[in-house]
Formats: sequence, structure tokens, C-alpha cells
Amino acid sequence: MQIETKRKLTIGGLYFTIALFAIYIFIMFLLNGVEWAPMVKGKMENPDFSLSTWKLFFYPHILFGTISLAIGPFQLTKISRRKPKLHKLLGKIYATAIFINILVVPYISLSATGGRSSTIAFLVLNAFWLWTTAMGVIKATQRKISEHKLWILRSYAITWVFVTFRIFVIPFSIFLDSSVAFPIAVYLSIAMNLLFVEWRTKNSKKHSSGPTANSVI
Repeated sequence: MQIETKRKLTIGGLYFTIALFAIYIFIMFLLNGVEWAPMVKGKMENPDFSLSTWKLFFYPHILFGTISLAIGPFQLTKISRRKPKLHKLLGKIYATAIFINILVVPYISLSATGGRSSTIAFLVLNAFWLWTTAMGVIKATQRKISEHKLWILRSYAITWVFVTFRIFVIPFSIFLDSSVAFPIAVYLSIAMNLLFVEWRTKNSKKHSSGPTANSVI
């Protein structure tokens, strides 16, 4: 009972955070138009920057990123586990949303705030996203369920950088130039999110047995 209560609280907390993030995205980039966002106004100072082309890549980025964020917690619920067809369908949507995002990120990264160092950081993030998600899909096709779960959790940890990056970059930007603040926020988010998954996985295996042993929450 205690484990299930903790699971529900965790999933509820994830969705609460995702809802706040979605509101932030809506206000910052959609309510008044993306060109009024401080981050984008800085890019428009570059004469080579094309706002119309950038929008074609940015809108799918935030759309599919939010979709993958929203699917993740539901896949941990009993409802999803009891309905394998639904779980598989949502898993395909999750992976597809990420793979589409992986295709648009390189272009967005070229005009990343902070210059070349930020571009490299976001491309590294993209590589981790591709690696973890592809491994999760491969393990699923091989019917290696335990390994599939672990790789998808790692993939979701990278997806969660969507949120944690924006949390970390704010304080760093106060004291550091964007060319330093943005890469640090990206790398720190990757490291902390992945380490959390590894820690929770090992902790669950120590204190659980049977069906719950593979649960991260």
C-alpha cells in the first residue's frame, strides 16, 4: 500500500510539474507570439536569423516534447500496465514524438542562445535522447522487458531535461554569461536526471522483490 501511495504521489507530482511547464510554454512562446519572448528577441538581432524558418522547427519541438513528457508518467500507472495494447500504442507515440524532435533539434541548436558552446551542448543532449530511446525500442522488439523498462526510464530522464534545464538555467544566467550558463544547465540536467534513475533503480532492487523490483518509483 505504501509503495502504491508513493507511486501515485510521484505521478501526481510529475503531472503537476508538466502542467506548470505547459503553462510556462504557452505564456512565454504562444500567448503574445514567439517573437516577443526574450530568448527569441535576442536571436533576431542576428541578420542571418530567419524567424519564419525557425518557427517551422521550434513549434514541432515544443509540441512533441510536451507530448512525450505527458505520456511518460501514464506509462507507470496500473491502468497502462493492465492494458498492454494501450501501453504499446502510447509507447509508439512516445518514441515517434522523440524521433521527430531529434530531427528538428539540430537546426534549432544552430541558433541556440549562448553560441557555439550551447549548440554543442544541445547536440550532446540530442545524442543522449536518440541513444536511450533507440535502445528502449530495440529492447522492446527483442522482448527484453526489464532492459526495455530501464532504457525507457533513461529516455524519459533525458526528456525531463526539457523541464530541469529551464529550472537550472535561470539562476546560472544571473551570474554567468549565456555561453556558460546554458551549457552548464544542459550538462547538469543530463547528469542529475540519469543519476536519479540509476539510483532509484538500484534502490528499488534492494528493497523490493517480484513485480515491483523493476519499478523506479
